[in-house]
Amino acid sequence: MSETINIFDTFDTPTKSALFISAFFDELTYCGVRDVVVSPGSRSTPLAMLAHESALNLVVDIDERGAAFLALGLAKASGRPVALICTSGTAVANYYPAILEAEASRVPLIVLSADRPLRLQNLGAPQTCDQVKIYGSHVRHFQQMPLPGARPKEIAFARQMALVAFTKAVGSEVGTTDEGRAWYGCISNAGPVHLNFPFEEPLKPNMQAEGLFAYGRNAFVAHRNYGYLSANSKPSAETIEAVFRLMDGKRTLVCCGEGSFTNSEEAAKLLDWARAYQLPLFADPLSNLRCIPDPLVIDNYDKIVGDPDFDDLDFEVVIRFGRYPVSKFCTSKIAENDHIQIVVDTFETRDFNATTDFFVPTTPAAFVETFLQHAIAPQEEALHIQKEYAEAWIIRNDAEAWRIIESSQVESGFEGTFVHQLMELAPEGSCLFAANSMAIRLVDTFYLKNAKRLDLFCNRGLNGIDGTLSSAIGAAQYYEQTTLLLGDLALIHDMNALALQRELMRNATEDGKDAEKKIPGIVIVVLNNEGGAIFDMLPQKSDEPYFERLFTTPQKIDFSQIASGFAIPFCRVSTSDEFEKEYRSSCGKPGLHLIEITIEPGKLKEYYGDFLS
Repeated sequence: MSETINIFDTFDTPTKSALFISAFFDELTYCGVRDVVVSPGSRSTPLAMLAHESALNLVVDIDERGAAFLALGLAKASGRPVALICTSGTAVANYYPAILEAEASRVPLIVLSADRPLRLQNLGAPQTCDQVKIYGSHVRHFQQMPLPGARPKEIAFARQMALVAFTKAVGSEVGTTDEGRAWYGCISNAGPVHLNFPFEEPLKPNMQAEGLFAYGRNAFVAHRNYGYLSANSKPSAETIEAVFRLMDGKRTLVCCGEGSFTNSEEAAKLLDWARAYQLPLFADPLSNLRCIPDPLVIDNYDKIVGDPDFDDLDFEVVIRFGRYPVSKFCTSKIAENDHIQIVVDTFETRDFNATTDFFVPTTPAAFVETFLQHAIAPQEEALHIQKEYAEAWIIRNDAEAWRIIESSQVESGFEGTFVHQLMELAPEGSCLFAANSMAIRLVDTFYLKNAKRLDLFCNRGLNGIDGTLSSAIGAAQYYEQTTLLLGDLALIHDMNALALQRELMRNATEDGKDAEKKIPGIVIVVLNNEGGAIFDMLPQKSDEPYFERLFTTPQKIDFSQIASGFAIPFCRVSTSDEFEKEYRSSCGKPGLHLIEITIEPGKLKEYYGDFLS
């Protein structure tokens, strides 16, 4: 009796890889993924070639460490999950820093690593290590994929795993943009996921295989919109009433961190709620509330709460949206146990001070909307007390703003002057990406609220300076103009990313999908104070020789030579007039442009120590 031969078993390895991986990418696209970052390698050939032929926007970065941060920036700016592709071995490990940042910042990434097949594991095969659950508990989900197959059930599995990867990456909640598009990340438990793909040789897939991308496609796939299937839970009436009882008659303020809203309608409701209850809104720079020049938006709280004469403005209740603010003074004040802290977050308290008294598991938008719907009216006397409290904050905040403006107008040639100037010059609707350490602290102090819309980003999950330039270049893909503010050490730390100039400037007609894509403009503003100036502000400060070597680590790098090596336009300035001229000249031009501002080392604390925490 002759055996029946299954036609799918006759497919060779290149055909199986092509059909399996193309089905996976097709499903990712229908789920809502739009971008993929590829780092070249051999074992990842099937993933890279099929990604190139898919409907995804593809960016190539030869440095895996930078590539992961590039994807992080793309996901931050787009609000969508971004896929990453790398080969096996150390390439996978190079993703680790960005994976940790994505986990802490709730950024959806989908890591697709290539691997040797099981038969080559633990036998000394080159570029082979145990990649199973290599990221441990730092990813929302791990999936060990099988060797590619072309049977219908195998193709269905590939598609199902794309769906699983997407849903695990985006989490359980979703916001929307002003255009009505789904926005993931930062709101709930979005984060990185990892799928590990083993491949047999020959690695080059059969790109002429019949049914490429369409094979196994569900008839209903075009109607899927997973973003709007995610449940946006609202708090109960009982929860809102409990919150109201906690704040009624007590001096209350709201600390608005990253993720306080995702569109202008939510921002408007937040302001309506604040006005109804006369609530001062502490606007962390990453909340993007400083684009709203409302009196209740408080942008200078850092210095005020750090003032010894703060008692008249002290609060009894604080409602916190998102993570703790950049301001160390404010974080320390909230951590004190002589008041009530109410945390509104869909996933966790993110309260490293362990002082949360009441946790509301929902989005800030849902919290505010439900509060307004119930229209709980405070007693007249209680509202009067709160209104007086809010007015006191407004008066003190305005006075602090004038003090900062006057200090910034001094032709001193130090950091605060240039940062205040940059916030004034940055184009409407552009992206500002700030590095950690002194850059974001300077922005927090010298970025005063106004009606100009700026989208501000910073990798605050783990507060590292690694991958800053790569992240900014990733975010820039969704803006016509981006400005990156960073220090000399942060630029040195991610200098490889300057090689992306070629990728940014590549001929768009090379790839039909990108023929209409506009090359973004990215102005890199580096504050060069020859080392880690932030340590001059910290307790480690010392006149002993070890301090310079171990902490400030002064560098003597000629950035003009570095820029020249990467074919990047460069200029060096030292005055406000020079900076304004060069910044205006660089804006609106495609690709990377580098402006170095020379700062006298060791003067930050002397001139701005009374402003910065």
